[in-house]
Amino acid sequence: MNRSILLVEDDASIATVITTALAAEGFAVARTDSIAGRDRLLASGDHALMLTDVILTDGDGIETLGQVRERHPEMPIIILSAQNTLDTAVRASDTGAFEYFPKPFDLDELIAAVHQGIGHGAAARTEPNDGDAVPQGLPLVGRSAAMQAVYRMITRLLRNDLTVLILGESGTGKELVAEAIHQLGNRGAGPFVAVNAAAIPHDLIESELFGHEKGAFTGAVARHVGKFEQAAGGTLFLDEIGDMPLDAQTRLLRALQSGRIRRVGGADEIMLDCRIIAATNRDLLPMIAAGTFREDLYYRLAVVPIELPPLRDRADDIAALARHFLACAANEGLPRRHLTPAAAALLARQPWRGNVRELRNLIYRLALMAREEMIDVAAIEPMLGGDAGHAPRAMDPARGNSDMATALLHWLAETPPVAGQLYDDALAMFERPLFLHVLGQTGGNQLRAAQILGINRNTLRKRLSELGIHPEDATLRA
Repeated sequence: MNRSILLVEDDASIATVITTALAAEGFAVARTDSIAGRDRLLASGDHALMLTDVILTDGDGIETLGQVRERHPEMPIIILSAQNTLDTAVRASDTGAFEYFPKPFDLDELIAAVHQGIGHGAAARTEPNDGDAVPQGLPLVGRSAAMQAVYRMITRLLRNDLTVLILGESGTGKELVAEAIHQLGNRGAGPFVAVNAAAIPHDLIESELFGHEKGAFTGAVARHVGKFEQAAGGTLFLDEIGDMPLDAQTRLLRALQSGRIRRVGGADEIMLDCRIIAATNRDLLPMIAAGTFREDLYYRLAVVPIELPPLRDRADDIAALARHFLACAANEGLPRRHLTPAAAALLARQPWRGNVRELRNLIYRLALMAREEMIDVAAIEPMLGGDAGHAPRAMDPARGNSDMATALLHWLAETPPVAGQLYDDALAMFERPLFLHVLGQTGGNQLRAAQILGINRNTLRKRLSELGIHPEDATLRA
């Protein structure tokens, strides 16, 4: 088997880590940091797989992948990128890439993908990129690790009509995900029809979904075309599916199984021609156990489940979301405002029980009410109301309210601060015992330790190296 890998990576340190890991797996790696170097190496050798970054020394690594596909249609391509947006994920998908890894990535997952790519090269063959521009104005904002899995799942749904079930708390953006799948997929030219099952009276929901014939029931004075027919050629989004009554669930299941519907009071069957995306903020499994949601309908809808993270689990995205909403507000005629760094940090510390919707509403209120162009902490705090008290509280050493605060006070008293270095020194003082404790619990297993800490293993490995900590140190202490 050909075990030659072409690595196109601009970051020398990342290239070294990947090369070392691949060499340990028995792969031969050819390295370059440019598009020109990539083309030379492709012309001079036969490679089983290519790993490529997006930003290279002489251009965009994705833009010319169509040419690579034409010349090497059976070679799997894995794309790496620090540009962790849905835009980049979609561009990677458009090339027919075997896999896409946003940075920082898990090295073990990358190596596993390399093995899979080489072993299943034929599965990576897709049509080459047609060079069309990626649609602008994508509805999702955020580059956090929590959103990367969502982006990657969306890109895998763009060239098929699999049924999708979007799960998540109210206000997390479930309809925006549905719109992204519709806009970027094969049915983007068709209609996007959204139905909120919780907002339709139970006795009218079947008529709304399937339509009705004239005279089908009292008040049916004319034929009505239902949402399924309105969505022909496009996507039908069934929001709040957990609130659909059981009798309507039965008819919906029958329609999904047969691919046909019948209007209320009608005799003719109508073929379905729409993609189904459902969403709910409810936990359907207890409802199934209680008999209020059909188990067979659940599995029919959840062919591809996507779980959206609550905003509190993607705090890194809050500043970007806030600035995005300020720009939207300005486009809608409100005064143009900007956030100070301290204001953005304050927003990132809030619990946001209403998730992205709550943040959006607050930002629009700020755009309207703020007296200055720059929105600072003083402008935000009065609008947070009682929620501000629920935000994670920073440790206050001066109040002596914890053992950690006392220890930090002692450390500050005994350690003369070095200008420009105090924060890094304090962080290291906190991280060292934390890392040693968790590594002691895991017997030095860095992957498990990273999972407990809630950080990427590569991040943990980098910090351990910077702090001079060896995993065996922790096992000796344990």
